[in-house]
Amino acid sequence: MNPSLRRRLEKALAGSGPASSDYDLNPDVELPKSRRLRSAAVLIAIREVGVEPTVLLTKRAPTLKHHPGQIAFPGGKVDEDDETVVATALREAHEEIGLPHHAVQVIGALPCHETVTGFEVTPILAMVEGSFDPIPERGEVAEVFEAPLSHLMDRSRYSVQSRRWRGMRRAYFTVPWGPYYIWGATARMLCALADRMADETN
Repeated sequence: MNPSLRRRLEKALAGSGPASSDYDLNPDVELPKSRRLRSAAVLIAIREVGVEPTVLLTKRAPTLKHHPGQIAFPGGKVDEDDETVVATALREAHEEIGLPHHAVQVIGALPCHETVTGFEVTPILAMVEGSFDPIPERGEVAEVFEAPLSHLMDRSRYSVQSRRWRGMRRAYFTVPWGPYYIWGATARMLCALADRMADETN
């Protein structure tokens, strides 16, 4: 594990910053105060393979009910048996892509992210040690790929686009890489980390 990179990530997580939301770019949306969010967690897993670190990402199976075909982190809702959100992220990463728990060094968590689908998601930041051959769970994951951390942490790579959703135009972040269109909650959480990394270097 690169100690310099780990220190940078730890410092970025230690900085202050608000929670993020799918509604950040849509301030006119009025959210009911009585809404109940379901807890979930995702794993932002960084690997050091080759010349530069990468982030593990998945392309969701086209048959899924929610977000089919979209780019996502390994993760999912908190189960009753999960002791912590870290346990949730690790369990889901093992189930979805075969990532063994012992290969993961957890660094910390970003502030929670609220999604339009009613989840409060905790992004768990971690580094993957040793070799790892992903084994996608075909019922949930169509593909596992890696995007360069440098690309995802470059704020100039992000843009804001919009589309109509549930009768209104909704704006969202995007950070495409190669053939992959990374957008929505995944891009927003990456953007939050990129902002913290930028603050850490300034």
